[in-house]
Amino acid sequence: MEAKTQTYFFQDDGRIPNHPDFPLVVYQNALKDTGAAERIVNRHGWSNSWSGSVFPYHHYHSNTHEVLIAVRGEAVIQFGGEKGSAIPFKSGDAVVIPAGVGHKKISASSNFMVIGAYPGGVQYDLKTGEPDEREEALKQIKQASLPSSDPVTGRRAPLLEMWVK
Repeated sequence: MEAKTQTYFFQDDGRIPNHPDFPLVVYQNALKDTGAAERIVNRHGWSNSWSGSVFPYHHYHSNTHEVLIAVRGEAVIQFGGEKGSAIPFKSGDAVVIPAGVGHKKISASSNFMVIGAYPGGVQYDLKTGEPDEREEALKQIKQASLPSSDPVTGRRAPLLEMWVK
């Protein structure tokens, strides 16, 4: 079964900057073998990986993009800040979050777990939309490097065909 992708653009809401050019990309049914998720994204150049959950408050990374893959359970994640979209996320789904795009766990099953990773293993920062972090964050978002490959497919497609400056 081919993964189905959906894209979402989010505007800067004054608190969560989101990304000016790149959409959030959701891959439904991206992986059948979720046990291999971390190995797969690492092999495709996305590393500094971790496993756990998603913070239950709006946050974003200004210096890097992020891939999340649900490896167990299901959740609803709000992307794009308060005015963004609440998106169901279940085991086998993946999402590539552009630098600056807010994310927050709204609800989850008790067994919900994701793995996360970053292109080139970038050490991510953590921003919560405070006014004093905004000016630097906006600069960082524009400077975040384009990944060399899609974390799920390992090729240019579909991610780098959607992310064109």
